[in-house]
Amino acid sequence: MMAWRVSRWLPQRAVQGLATTGSRIVWRRGGRVVERYEDNLAKVTGLSGDALRAKSRAGLESVARYYAEALTLGRMSATVIDARVRLEGYEQVESILRATDKDKGVVAALSHSGNWDLVGAYASRNIIPVTAVAEILKPQEVFDEFVALREGIGIEVLGHEGSTTFRKLISIAQSRRTLICLLADRDLSGSGVEVEMWGRKVKVAPGPAALSSVAKIPLVPVMVHYEQLTGERRKRAGSKWGVVLSFGTPLHPGDYPREHRVALMSQAWASALADRIAEHPEDWHMLQRFGWVE
Repeated sequence: MMAWRVSRWLPQRAVQGLATTGSRIVWRRGGRVVERYEDNLAKVTGLSGDALRAKSRAGLESVARYYAEALTLGRMSATVIDARVRLEGYEQVESILRATDKDKGVVAALSHSGNWDLVGAYASRNIIPVTAVAEILKPQEVFDEFVALREGIGIEVLGHEGSTTFRKLISIAQSRRTLICLLADRDLSGSGVEVEMWGRKVKVAPGPAALSSVAKIPLVPVMVHYEQLTGERRKRAGSKWGVVLSFGTPLHPGDYPREHRVALMSQAWASALADRIAEHPEDWHMLQRFGWVE
């Protein structure tokens, strides 16, 4: 809560500078969180030693960048947000997302990468209304601040409450034109689907494929990573950093046999995200325990 209060009184660059400095201190001190993060990165990249340490430092700075941007997002103008976001692969899903003759949603399988709040602010205004499910954080005040932030930029937020939330998502998917964004690389359900990522067995959330199957709506793998800006775009963005919102090939539940649909669709989106995470591992903010199947 202190970070929210202090950030309101500081210039955006000062917030970013403090966050970056903090991430470097955490990196130097090490500890369980850093060790776990480096273990996750090592499994994705195959790096070790100094190369792995350099990658984890870049990753923690990426995490800090996200939190600094989240704390100051409410102060960003539409012009700044638009300058910071670039779309990649949008042409293959444009017709699906822009369809206005159907009151149905589209589900997106996301990884814990980049800055989803920034692209959510962009997408909800320029592409399609966004609905998201968020892990209920403690203390409650922190969760409430994040919900208020996201609702303030046009994102509808549901707290993760298991089967109750899933039933709400089915109703939303079958009645509204919205992009239902589900962070799925880390399973919170306790009933994860086993897939292969980076040549290893892992468990991921069944939610995106299950919702797509039950609601009969498309599923799109979506990834976000940072990129450095130059020239006019950097000037308009007011930052040297922007984000790339990258869309994968849409998956249609009717293309998969019913008996194995959730497993096969989960493997399809997991493979797509694994490829993109491997390209930008420093922007994969997986500091928590991941679903490796040892």
